[in-house]
Amino acid sequence: MTRPPFVPEDPQTAVPAAHIDAPVDPLFLSTPRVSTFHGLQPLTNASGFFFEREGRLYLVTSRHVVIDDVSQHFPDRLEIELHIDGTNLTRSTGFSIPLYDDGQAVWRQGLDSGGDIDVAVVEIDRSALPEATVIRAFTPDHLQTAFNEVVPGQSLLVVGFPLGFHDGLHHLPVLRQAVVASPYGIRFQGHGYFLTDARTHRGTSGAAVVMRDLGAPTDGSAILPWKLLGVHSARMDMGNRDLVLDESLGLNCAWYADILLTLTEAREAVAEQEVVAAPPAPDVVTVSDQADAAAPVNTRTAKGKGSPS
Repeated sequence: MTRPPFVPEDPQTAVPAAHIDAPVDPLFLSTPRVSTFHGLQPLTNASGFFFEREGRLYLVTSRHVVIDDVSQHFPDRLEIELHIDGTNLTRSTGFSIPLYDDGQAVWRQGLDSGGDIDVAVVEIDRSALPEATVIRAFTPDHLQTAFNEVVPGQSLLVVGFPLGFHDGLHHLPVLRQAVVASPYGIRFQGHGYFLTDARTHRGTSGAAVVMRDLGAPTDGSAILPWKLLGVHSARMDMGNRDLVLDESLGLNCAWYADILLTLTEAREAVAEQEVVAAPPAPDVVTVSDQADAAAPVNTRTAKGKGSPS
């Protein structure tokens, strides 16, 4: 089977991305709807996005989408929706991604001094994809590394499937506006995320948090003219909030997207790092950082991994 076109990091080996005639920004084709299953039993809906590195393709989502002890959420596979026609976006197909291989978890997740990182990646077997699959994937070049370019109140977009809602005819996500609500580049309360101010819902977990790449060509030639800042994870609220008198904060956690550089490293390189894992656990990669955890505040997070199917 011919593998679908992709754009590796090395320009000398680059293969042109699948042509898209449909009048849609490529951002919409970077984000598939994610459904979780246990066998044939549907469990939840969530969001995710594609990330490519050195020719390998990954699905990125929140860790609590693939496993969550607190809510007893233990799916054994994910299913994503793929476009198979760049001209007619109504044509799509489902694609199943197993979460275990011979009892061993296949996704990878991170751990740092602040604790578990609510991001997971699972590699997608390109050879198993339909030949005409239309995908746009973020790469390491899309990561926002210049912190000073992200100003307080910076306008962002969260690309996902709130409550599972989407354009069901064309199989496209929806966008929610957000702004940066904490200093970008600072680990909020010592954890590897920053805050956004946005209206979000269950089903948005795993969504890409992006801003427009002002340095990208404006003639429409850019494959994906967006900067990837974070991975939306959860809503944040005060644990002592009066549910009658006080509104929710409307704030959210977005994990810094540079964790993807660690989670998508070749396994040979990861083997040289400290890896905390034991069957049937996934690869848990320890991430070094220099930020000391700040004193905890009385807050809570509402993960909302997905809406009922």
